[in-house]
Amino acid sequence: MNSSILERKKSQVDLLVGRIQEAKTIVAFDYAGLSVKDFTDLRIQLRKAGCDAQVYKNNIARRAVEVTGHAELAEHFVGAKAIAFSTEDVIAPARVIFEFAKKNEHVSMKAGIIEGKSATLADLNALATLPSYETLLTQLAAGLLMPLRELAIGLNMIANPEEANA
Repeated sequence: MNSSILERKKSQVDLLVGRIQEAKTIVAFDYAGLSVKDFTDLRIQLRKAGCDAQVYKNNIARRAVEVTGHAELAEHFVGAKAIAFSTEDVIAPARVIFEFAKKNEHVSMKAGIIEGKSATLADLNALATLPSYETLLTQLAAGLLMPLRELAIGLNMIANPEEANA
C-alpha cells in the first residue's frame, strides 16, 4: 500500500483518538437504511443538544478504540455505524439517539464510552432514560423537604390537639 495512504489513515486514526479522549460520552449507533433527510434530522437534534455525529470507516474506528484502551468496543464496528460525541453533556447523545430510535427502526445504539469507561447497550439505555437534571433537582428538594413537612404537621398536632381529634 502506498505510504501516503497509510499516513493519511494514521492521521485519521489520530484525529479520532483525540476526539474520543476529549469527549465525555461517545455513542456508536447503526444507521443502515436511514434516509439522508432522516440522518440530517438526527444530526440537527444532536447539534441542538450540544453533540456531533460523524461517520468513520470501521477500520479507522476499530483502531482508534483499541488505541484509547477500549478494545472490547472494536467488535461493534461492523456495518454502517456512526459515532455521536458530546464534550459537554454526558446524557445528551444517548438520550437523543434513544428518542430518535423510538420513531425510526433503522437507528439503534450499539455501544459507547461514558466518561472514559466502556458502555454496553444496557448502560446506554439506562443513561438515556435518566430523568433530566432539573427533574432530579426537584426530586431531591422534595425529598429533603418531606421530613420538615412531616415534623411541622406533628408539631402542629401537639400544639393544637383539638384540631387533630376533629
